[in-house]
Amino acid sequence: MGMFDSFNVAATGLTSQRLRMDLISGNIANAGTTRTEEGGPYKRKRAIFAPINIRPNYKSPFVPERIEHGIGTGVRVLKIEDDKNPSRLVYDPEHPDAIKTGPKKGYVEMPNVNIVTEMTDLISASRSYEANVMMVNNSKTMFNKALEIGKG
Repeated sequence: MGMFDSFNVAATGLTSQRLRMDLISGNIANAGTTRTEEGGPYKRKRAIFAPINIRPNYKSPFVPERIEHGIGTGVRVLKIEDDKNPSRLVYDPEHPDAIKTGPKKGYVEMPNVNIVTEMTDLISASRSYEANVMMVNNSKTMFNKALEIGKG
């Protein structure tokens, strides 16, 4: 692993977690949005992550097959998808988006955003972001110490 590889891996983590935090803040901001351009209530968004493996997997003859997984080079956002959980119904016949007819008359379809879940995810994303910042800082300190050793 080269000198800057640790920075590059941490940078992919920082970028991915920042996007995740942006999605969470959008979910919280739209927790009361009952009408969107697509029609219907806002759907919760979430990021799907995948590892970046652009290096070929070198198969060492000394490491058992079940242990060796190759060298990863970070993480990327594979896609952003809508949460498939159903919208919740709230009885409010005076709301302009209330259902007018049928068995659900008077109910309003609300977004499938749960504030507690969003805050939990936000804490998780924030901690992951902090861990990547710590990795950058520790790598920087380690490289500075290596340069000091080289000075003699």
